[in-house]
Amino acid sequence: MKDCFYHNNASRLARDYQTLAFEHVHSSWKRFWPVSDDIGKQPCVLDIGAGSGRDALWFAENGCEVYAVEPAEALRDIGKQHTQSQEVVWLDDNLPELKKVISLGIRFDVILLSAVWMHISPSDRERTFRKLSNLLAPNGKLIITLRHGDFDDGRKNHGVSAEEIEQLAKKRALHVCLKTELNNDAMGRSSVQWQTVVLNLPDDGTGDLTKVRHIIVNDSKSATYKLALLRTLLRIADAHPGAVLDRTDGKVALPQGLVALYWVRQFKRLLDIDFGDSIGIQQNSNTNRGLGFVKDEGWRKLTHLTADDLAIGALFTGDDAKALQKTISDSLATIKSGPVTFIYQGTKDNRLFEMVKASKQRKPLSSFFIDSEFLASFGSFILDESLWDCLRLYSSWIEPLVVNQWVSEMKRYESNRARDIDLQTYHNCLIWVDEKHDTRVIRKKVDTLRDCGTEIQSVWSGTKLRKEFHVDHCLPFAYWPNNDRWNLLPTTTGENLSKSDRVPKSHRLSESRERIMEWWQLAWQTEQEQTRFFDEAVLSLPNLPPQCRNFEDVFEAMGLQIKGVKSRLLVGEW
Repeated sequence: MKDCFYHNNASRLARDYQTLAFEHVHSSWKRFWPVSDDIGKQPCVLDIGAGSGRDALWFAENGCEVYAVEPAEALRDIGKQHTQSQEVVWLDDNLPELKKVISLGIRFDVILLSAVWMHISPSDRERTFRKLSNLLAPNGKLIITLRHGDFDDGRKNHGVSAEEIEQLAKKRALHVCLKTELNNDAMGRSSVQWQTVVLNLPDDGTGDLTKVRHIIVNDSKSATYKLALLRTLLRIADAHPGAVLDRTDGKVALPQGLVALYWVRQFKRLLDIDFGDSIGIQQNSNTNRGLGFVKDEGWRKLTHLTADDLAIGALFTGDDAKALQKTISDSLATIKSGPVTFIYQGTKDNRLFEMVKASKQRKPLSSFFIDSEFLASFGSFILDESLWDCLRLYSSWIEPLVVNQWVSEMKRYESNRARDIDLQTYHNCLIWVDEKHDTRVIRKKVDTLRDCGTEIQSVWSGTKLRKEFHVDHCLPFAYWPNNDRWNLLPTTTGENLSKSDRVPKSHRLSESRERIMEWWQLAWQTEQEQTRFFDEAVLSLPNLPPQCRNFEDVFEAMGLQIKGVKSRLLVGEW
């Protein structure tokens, strides 16, 4: 879709676009124009090939939350200027990849491709359509305007037809709501005609929610392994959009090391709890059979560490480094022989997950940071893109089902019944992150800086912090449990209580930009501190390169993540 023609001719094209009103150009699908519902929910609109911003501005002025994609830089700059009176998020992205849009984790009520489809190569169209359909919210509308007629200015044109769109729609379970007749060109060109196709996603369109529910509730289980793998993937999908190694041909590849790390973290509290018999909470139906990933040279040499110590960016050396690598390898072997082998659809060879070894044989390290490179060195964990998107979008709904089913499974195991473990203990051992544990790092940093004579301000107002202050989760912990350094910010008690479990509005975040970055630069100065800060950010935030070492890039990515969390989880704004 990216074409230098649009960049080089931006001014002329913008003038042409702006002579035509949205209401005139898009009158054929007027009954589908997005409007706010009775409770005031903003329709979320994605305008792909947004050009000079004419349509994006109309959507924004009519109460929509708008994301405008335009790959031509000069045209995008004009669009930004044209829409500056409204809150429109502009993205430099391309079809068919849509890498930045997909990494937001947002589903859209309306996706508009106006005068775009003819630029997409026929060989790329099925992939493009799959990605677009995956971006639709339930009952979302995909609007494609088709240009019939060649260009006379050198632009590439690929033939289009409504019938092609209909065939693609059938493959992706979209319903054709509208297919207009050929209409005359609004600019009066006799050689050009237009046609509009409106498509609807009646539900999630994939069946993945049903598939996931079957694994949780109906799949046979002799251990908690299937639930453990599913929850591991839910946590990664929700917390680490930046962890995706590859997304091609309808598949998503994740670092096997990250899958194993999260597997270990969630079992840590369950197995390390002391009932006086060194057994922990039983995790399989056979009392005499141990757990495949609990070995003397690995797991049992890490009992002095807590689940929260196994964090992204943490440094491991010596015996701990050796034991953790062994534990990760043992965990991957268990995952492969257990849930990966026995989670399938239909026949046993139709597995939902695949594990691929790294191209280079990894060598044990005497010391390492838990970063992207280390986690990827164990190989790739592969699943369908649609299933990954389902886990990411619906994690807040699916995870409670997984946890409750996990508790139900543990309650029926013999040794757990014999010890009469209470319900709260089960849930306490399945908690993901200890919030108080990690905020202490920020408090300690504030105290250290103060001892050196440094004045610390609230990132939200610039108010000098008194002895009593709060540490705010910029993205609220209640909705998105993340204790990364970039997400923990010093603020006054009153501001934090006022913000509560809300995300900052765009203007508040923008006004606080310099104070937030000043705090990051002040707090995380050493090489080790910055390594952890950026490693956490790269794995948690969308659109950051693996070797990111720029605070400004982290701030921009944080802003996009706020948008994504707000949209997915319906979080209020402050």
